[in-house]
Amino acid sequence: MSQSRKSPEAAATNLSLTRRGFMAGAGAAAVSFAMMEPALVRGSAANAKINLGLIGCGGRGTWIAKLFQQHGGYNIAAVADYFQERVDDAGKQLEVPEANRFTGLNGYLKLLEKVDAVAIISPPYFHPEQAAAAVAAGKHVYLAKPIAVDVPGCQSIGDSGKKAAANKRCFLVDFQTRVDPFYMEALRRVHEEKALGIFAFGEATYHAPDPFTSKYKYWQNDQASAEGRLHAWGLDKVLSGDIITEQNIHTLDVMNWIMGEPPLWAVGTGGRKFRPVGTCYDTFSVLFQYANNVGITFSSRQSDGFGTQPDGIRNRMFGTEGTLETEYGGTVIIRGKGNHFYRGGSSPKIYEDGAVANIKAFHDNVTGGKFDNLTVEPSVRSNLITILGRTAAYEKRMVTWEDLLKSNEKLDANLKGVKA
Repeated sequence: MSQSRKSPEAAATNLSLTRRGFMAGAGAAAVSFAMMEPALVRGSAANAKINLGLIGCGGRGTWIAKLFQQHGGYNIAAVADYFQERVDDAGKQLEVPEANRFTGLNGYLKLLEKVDAVAIISPPYFHPEQAAAAVAAGKHVYLAKPIAVDVPGCQSIGDSGKKAAANKRCFLVDFQTRVDPFYMEALRRVHEEKALGIFAFGEATYHAPDPFTSKYKYWQNDQASAEGRLHAWGLDKVLSGDIITEQNIHTLDVMNWIMGEPPLWAVGTGGRKFRPVGTCYDTFSVLFQYANNVGITFSSRQSDGFGTQPDGIRNRMFGTEGTLETEYGGTVIIRGKGNHFYRGGSSPKIYEDGAVANIKAFHDNVTGGKFDNLTVEPSVRSNLITILGRTAAYEKRMVTWEDLLKSNEKLDANLKGVKA
């Protein structure tokens, strides 16, 4: 287990439950760790096990922690979640001692004393504060997407990634498509070989059933207690960032990867048309305008599609020499003239295989001393693109990229009454 260091918990004893209150505490914590040695923390030597802490013990958190265990290069040393039952369930499955199971909103601060690295798989609202505290404590960070729910949160993650690199710590954001061999080769051909020629227009879609039906019970007439909202955070637009950020980021990240630059502006609409509870939309329709008169239409739904096809997470980009088609878990192909054609293939286990590849990369980077943290910048931009589309849809107006970057609005979950 990693050596004990002074924890940022002391700076956060009277931490308020708003993000603004936390960031002040995290800043103080950063000062306390400013003099730490730049050497890798114990457990980072080649072929050694990395003591990992899991922050967020829901279904995906426990699932991915088991993948860390299966890798063989990690020891799950501590777990943290707001809910006692989740911590105990994960702790038992992962064989974490009871003394290293922490609850409450700030329980993860105690976890930081026990580990070399953290996997942050909590609701997106908490990612910036938890990542900032982990970096301040000198830990390596493995972060689930989306990285944040607002512009200041995205900027905070960008700063945390830079601080981690400066302190010789790894910071990896887990996007499965970015490490899929078919996506990687197709996008290489698009960018390096100009396989599509000149971009003309594109499409991005995320059409799927509602994944949160089992959480409806925590809401009554669009009202839920603070703890109920934490249970059913996917139905809460502040905790999740709404579906365009929390789930649709998969397809909008591929759009960002294809284009390699931010859109100029977006217009859109959306609403809650199908789901009976919660504060999130269940459908979005957005036009993203890029340079050179390239428009990409985006639509999403979380509802019964009544058998309509195609379903799923898909992107198409049309060019003068070819067309790129991608499907998450399905076929990736370039249809084009002559040698522009790329047969590609499919990765039906991309959800797991992508996580496994990222877990391996994280271990390799930590033990190999590679701290360039290249996943951070594109992840920040993809997340900002989701917020651009969300803002355009919420406000029913054109929102420019420049105006978005000026936004200092911090979403406040207003979790008064829950245990710290």
